[in-house]
Amino acid sequence: MNKTGYFTHPDCRKHDMGQGHPECAQRLDAIEDRLLISGVGDALDRREAPLASLGDLELAHGRMHVAALRGLSDRLAEDILAGGPEHAQIDPDTCMNTGTWNASLRAAGAALAATDAVIAGELENAFCAARPPGHHACRDKAMGFCFFNNVAIAAKYALARHGLQRVAIVDFDVHHGNGTEDIVAGDARILMVSFFQHPFYPYGGSQSDAGNLVNVPVPAYTKGPAVRELIEAHWIPRLEAHRPEMIFISAGFDAHREDDLGQMGLVEQDYAWITDRIKDVARRHSKKRIVSCLEGGYALSALGRSVEAHIRVLADI
Repeated sequence: MNKTGYFTHPDCRKHDMGQGHPECAQRLDAIEDRLLISGVGDALDRREAPLASLGDLELAHGRMHVAALRGLSDRLAEDILAGGPEHAQIDPDTCMNTGTWNASLRAAGAALAATDAVIAGELENAFCAARPPGHHACRDKAMGFCFFNNVAIAAKYALARHGLQRVAIVDFDVHHGNGTEDIVAGDARILMVSFFQHPFYPYGGSQSDAGNLVNVPVPAYTKGPAVRELIEAHWIPRLEAHRPEMIFISAGFDAHREDDLGQMGLVEQDYAWITDRIKDVARRHSKKRIVSCLEGGYALSALGRSVEAHIRVLADI
């Protein structure tokens, strides 16, 4: 049995935010190419992401938010038929095309299907190579390239549908996962640990005071050794104390030193080390259960190499 699942879907390539946008379909191509060249892809259990149900989305999002995005997608399709623009703007950085709705359902569906398979024991862990990403999507707001919060939906799903008592979310993107925080803050069943460049978009996280959040803001140009020390000092003791029955990862690779969307200095070995520390906690407390979902990472070569390093550790290759 291949113990590491790899969830994706062609629909995730159909979401497009315009020429030159960094959050593009080529990100998934870069990952696929790297897994092919390295042979790592051969070790994975590849599965097709289903469409998430609206009821599952509403575990983490307000019904009006879900309905508004669906309505915006429908109106966009009608406007295009009438000769209107191909995109509907959400914020200065984020817009929808006619492929966004299904891609968003697939991205959330990947996280949910991975959760089902891991809890069922079919897989030990899984990586979801899906887009759009999710960790800036708040309960009632799309922003920052994100529409639905894939990791928060999956974490709430594990609690609501599978009866788990405690889960953890690990977020290692260069940007603060403000949307995830918005959804899980104050829910003692969910421990969220993160580091992020600060001050930096979306300019939150450093003032968070909910007891279930471990936010570690770091200055620009912070490199791997310093991040590792902070993880050992701040994340690991809280994760050990929480004893999560499952761990969800918001896997952002834009803290890589080659990524121009941030100014941090991580390299592939740092992502491998972080993944290994998370696996160590999962071995002790979570029956090895981990579901990782792609977030940021926009320097295509660095993204491919970093995801390969992350998956190598997940799959024990």
